[in-house]
Amino acid sequence: MKLDELKVGQKAKVIKLDVENKEIRRHLLDMGITRGVEVKIKKITPMGDPIDIELRDYELCIRKADLNKIEVEVVK
Repeated sequence: MKLDELKVGQKAKVIKLDVENKEIRRHLLDMGITRGVEVKIKKITPMGDPIDIELRDYELCIRKADLNKIEVEVVK
């Protein structure tokens, strides 16, 4: 499942990043989106893009196109 498919309030663990562009991959890693980290969908803007996520005790707003490149496993 991709991170952009989650609903508000759902939590998931990052499995892998499917990013070919090295700059974008490095940017996501620098923001703390690494394998094994738990993320939670906080808010989705009215137009659906960007999406506010919470990880490692802080929040990020990320474009839906970038979230689509992050493979996750839902945590209950």
